Amino acid sequence: MATLSRLHLIGMPATKEHTHHIRIRDTQLEMDGTPQRGGDDVEGRLRVAQSQLEELQAQREELERLKQETERLNFRRRELIGSQVEMTERLSSALTLIDRQVFEMRQEMDDLEQCRSCFAGHLSKIEKINPEAWSRDQLAAQLDRALAIVEHAEDEYSQAAEHFARTRSASIFQGVRRSRSENSEFKQQFLRGLAFNLPVISLGALALLIWIAR
Repeated sequence: MATLSRLHLIGMPATKEHTHHIRIRDTQLEMDGTPQRGGDDVEGRLRVAQSQLEELQAQREELERLKQETERLNFRRRELIGSQVEMTERLSSALTLIDRQVFEMRQEMDDLEQCRSCFAGHLSKIEKINPEAWSRDQLAAQLDRALAIVEHAEDEYSQAAEHFARTRSASIFQGVRRSRSENSEFKQQFLRGLAFNLPVISLGALALLIWIAR
């Protein structure tokens, strides 16, 4: 009995102490382990989410920059196309007008060269007319020839003036000009009067010189 009682007294406390120790370890495992693993996982997820948000924000900003750059380039391209069309039309029109002007100027230069040659020939013929050297017998024929030369010159002068009237050379022919019929009639009457009165004028001049010499 004494032995059993002693074993019983010795064993009971040992069993109770062992059971109590196991419960303490379980409690410590539940308190120290599980909450710590859950906290680390949430913080990790937050960091990952924050990183993803920052990355998305950077991508959004990059897309916005590319969009603005594309709009700016498209605007400049539209400006270029507009300027290209405008300058194409202006340059094409200017080239057409220049070509026309050059052609007209060259044509006018050729016409002026011909006109100059013609006028020079008429001037040479008119300057050679010398009524004072004509004899009484040659007077009528010389007058007709001289009048024909002058009238021919007048005709071509009038034609040239009309031809160049709408050109930049019109100022060459500006001035008061009598019509061909009026001018020709006046010259004919003057030369005819001079032809018929030339002997009388000559005799009168001779008589005047003789009277003065006395």
